[in-house]
Amino acid sequence: MPNLSFSTRGANAYYMAAVAICCTFFYLVGIWQHTASVTTDLSPLPIVPEIPCNLSHSNPSPDATTTGSRSASLDFYPKHTADHLLPPAAEENSARVPYFPACDAKMSEYTPCEDTQRSLRFRRDRLIYRERHCPEDGEKLRCRIPAPHGYRLPFRWPESREMAWFANVPHKELAVEKKKQNWVRFNRDRFHFPGGGTMFPNGAAAYIDDIGKLINLRDGSIRTALDTGCGVASWGAYLLSRDILAMSFAPRDTHEAQVQFALERGVPAMIGVLASNRLPYPSRAFDMAHCSRCLIPWGLYDGLFLMEIDRVLRPGGYWILSGPPINWQRHWRGWERTREDLNAEQSGIETIARSLCWKKLKQKEDIAIWQKPTNHIHCKINRKVFKFPQFCPAQDQDPDKAWYTKMETCMTLLPDASNVKDVAGGQLAKWPERLTAVPPRINSGSLEGITADNFTGDTELWRRRVAHYKTLDRQLAERGRYRNLLDMNAHLGGFAAALAADPVWVMNVVTNHAQPNTLGIIYERGLIGTYQDWCEAMSTYPRTYDLIHADSVFTLYRGRCETEDILLEMDRILRPEGSLIIRDDVDELVKIKDILDDEMQYECRIVDHEEGPLSREKIILAKKLYWTAPAQEGTNTSL
Repeated sequence: MPNLSFSTRGANAYYMAAVAICCTFFYLVGIWQHTASVTTDLSPLPIVPEIPCNLSHSNPSPDATTTGSRSASLDFYPKHTADHLLPPAAEENSARVPYFPACDAKMSEYTPCEDTQRSLRFRRDRLIYRERHCPEDGEKLRCRIPAPHGYRLPFRWPESREMAWFANVPHKELAVEKKKQNWVRFNRDRFHFPGGGTMFPNGAAAYIDDIGKLINLRDGSIRTALDTGCGVASWGAYLLSRDILAMSFAPRDTHEAQVQFALERGVPAMIGVLASNRLPYPSRAFDMAHCSRCLIPWGLYDGLFLMEIDRVLRPGGYWILSGPPINWQRHWRGWERTREDLNAEQSGIETIARSLCWKKLKQKEDIAIWQKPTNHIHCKINRKVFKFPQFCPAQDQDPDKAWYTKMETCMTLLPDASNVKDVAGGQLAKWPERLTAVPPRINSGSLEGITADNFTGDTELWRRRVAHYKTLDRQLAERGRYRNLLDMNAHLGGFAAALAADPVWVMNVVTNHAQPNTLGIIYERGLIGTYQDWCEAMSTYPRTYDLIHADSVFTLYRGRCETEDILLEMDRILRPEGSLIIRDDVDELVKIKDILDDEMQYECRIVDHEEGPLSREKIILAKKLYWTAPAQEGTNTSL
């Protein structure tokens, strides 16, 4: 360059010459050392133990000699792996064969705790045989539940609300049995759901509009609902457009595959029944409960089932009943029952409702609505009139305890209130503010160790974590790819809250032994969930969820049950091409990855925690591969 002085150009020339001389010198030294190593054994003492070069999984070639022989081929396979943890079969040079084989094709809809064959061992009165009865350790399957042949990814929401693939739920019984009631129709390769129901022939949307004329469904005060005896969950499906999230349940096989249809539609649902045990939800969980010809004998057993609805209803919550015996004067001939019988049934329900201090708000045509009081100040006084039911003894029963807990013929006492206008337990914010507002159970200090600051911090923590997940799993980031999600250890519901703006719903699980019990907080946020022991199967069909999130689940259950059993249950309820996100201690994840890779044929990888590589907590991202049962001879898909 013209502006450089002569001295600068000279200095550059000197530097270039020096670099060239140094490179030449070190090149010659390298050649000399290589020559010396061939002719003289002058290798230094090893600093670390000697590791053989050839660690490949294939057998050595016939001309290979002992380790260290110069005739053996070099091996550049990475040594810093968990290969030493692989089972012996994985070290053979053979085709990849899963350790857990496929179950028989007839098991494709197997629900372990509601198995119809096992249920025959139990009492039939009060439908006790339809409750959860899980296999013992020796009875558990050690195989993977196959999808039916021809299984396809479900339609995306909201299209899935209207249709599902026949191959995914190959049952036509409801299409025949409920044809006139428009529950479901079959056409060629798919089912259509017109939104009909036994008591809403004009469709669920019109039926909900009728309810909306009696109570306010649009101001955010009603967010969570319970649908008992849900059918194919059309009521819950059409409530979603009003920002109301319904938990729907029905027993296994009252009508073939009704809950399975609901889940295939992308609607929250579980297998469940009102029999002898409490429903697996906390007290004061739902803003509204609903029964549309759900066939539950509300007036029997001293009103036990209505007392359970009272337990799970929030102060001021609503109970909606349509179907027998409501409006019996018009329908009694079609119901093939006598006037006297139907009148007695309705009188019994009215009496029980009054004894629970419920107020009957409206009865218009086929719909009747009662409201639970906002507190029990007056109800305590009128126990002098209503001798039965008495309040459950507070010292004997936790109202939130609901895992294999027997129902009792007593009324669940609401938290104390100082004024008749107060809402027992605290006033809830309206939706959507309810999602992030500090829940009343926290503000009241009733849960030890959980404060408003803990709650706010947890909400922000999970917002960051879910944002990190979306950078790792492009399918989670893709709106609409996933619909049904499960959080196996939900704590305060932060994972679900962070996804509230996405077109998904999350089943939040709080383990039955969690301390403190936080499921009530989750419901107060306007989310839904259930209790569960992961040493047992979940009350749902195979292929329920698109994505399963497990935070510290395997550390929590260490020593309680086998890791393989939990993973097999996760595999049972995960859809083909669905995903797992497992976060836990790295030692747990190494074992889990080994099982997923080599025994269950998943694609998976371990990635760093959102705060970087220095944390012992890591994350597994795993994808379930697509596979199905083989085609059956004589398969016919025509109706």
